[in-house]
Amino acid sequence: MPLTQLTFILILSSSLFWLGLYLIGRDFRSPMLWMAGASQLSYSINLVLNVLDKYAPSVSLARTLENWQIVFTLLPILCWIGLLVAVAPREHAWRRRMLRNRAVMHLLIVGTIFFAVGIALLQLGISTPVRLVVWQLLAVNLLVLGTAVSAIDATEKGEALWPHYLRSFDYSFFTALLFGGQIALVMRFATGINFAMLILLFATIGTAIIVQTFSSRFTTWADEIAFFAFPSRRQERALLRASADAVARVDEGVDLIGLASDEFARLTRKALSEMGNLPKLAASPLTQLPLVSAHLHEQGIQADTLARATTLKQLLAESIGRLKPDGERPFGTTDAWRHYNALYFPYVKGIRPYRRHIDTEHLDTPSRDALNWFRTEVPLRTLYNWQTAAARLIARDLRERSLSVNGNR
Repeated sequence: MPLTQLTFILILSSSLFWLGLYLIGRDFRSPMLWMAGASQLSYSINLVLNVLDKYAPSVSLARTLENWQIVFTLLPILCWIGLLVAVAPREHAWRRRMLRNRAVMHLLIVGTIFFAVGIALLQLGISTPVRLVVWQLLAVNLLVLGTAVSAIDATEKGEALWPHYLRSFDYSFFTALLFGGQIALVMRFATGINFAMLILLFATIGTAIIVQTFSSRFTTWADEIAFFAFPSRRQERALLRASADAVARVDEGVDLIGLASDEFARLTRKALSEMGNLPKLAASPLTQLPLVSAHLHEQGIQADTLARATTLKQLLAESIGRLKPDGERPFGTTDAWRHYNALYFPYVKGIRPYRRHIDTEHLDTPSRDALNWFRTEVPLRTLYNWQTAAARLIARDLRERSLSVNGNR
């Protein structure tokens, strides 16, 4: 295999490997990102196997690698089918995504069709030069599709894509170049290209990309060991890392006041669900609300990422408190209480009523009563509907208060 072609395949496979990990790392809870990431990773492995096949030291090993190539050729197609299922679990969800990301969704559909056609061509008896071109075009196509999925996810969350995307790519690229480049130099001037050195090269680059892409998580695990006796120091470092990550995700240019009501309510619903996770809340575009800036200014607090997230959490809690019916009772079960109960106990008090095992010892009497009420009287779907309706009320309250702040300036 010519050196230039080997270098190009190495770049493509490394880029796909990074993008697959990046997609999964954006949100470990998202089936869409898992499917997209798995397709990138499997095709990256496919490219690596294609190279190793050419330098296999024995015929039996070469045949084994060829058989595994078939597996890792079909896996991306299965993953993309799973992705389309995850993107459109319901008809109305598909419509919302199409309207919100029309160009990206069209690119996703066309790219998926192109990818399927390319895989079909590979199964035919096409000549080797054409086959190599198809391999590489499919890799580029997957990179574009993976980036499109990243854009969909960022839009869904109201986040900026490119700062976070490029930061992760740059760090991974230079880390892989630093470690993989040393092995490449040894191969160029000493050992030559052989099976063992290629294994070492791909393994080193892959390890470097994994460590860099998930550097925050690896640092968290290391801190748990290094600072096991200093929990406050460990928590402070975790918040600083979360703040640095949120800075790259926050879309500071979004016009929150000019957003459509449904979109603003959707962002509010998501922010409410992340009240118990300050690092995730820090990436919410609602941290850029004029109301948040006004509160920070009044208190003389520097408007950094964590301060905005903390203030947004306080404002959300205040808005939830406004839903409580008048009176001294801390808990009630009439219709007037449903919106307050649906938000206050799950998001402010942190109660997850439908979990199997809940430690009730630390709960106060109203929280225990609410927990029992949710479990016996309120189905999960009903609670979800109440929370969605209540989130619209919170969104309206936040928007009106922000408009009031703008009007007073």
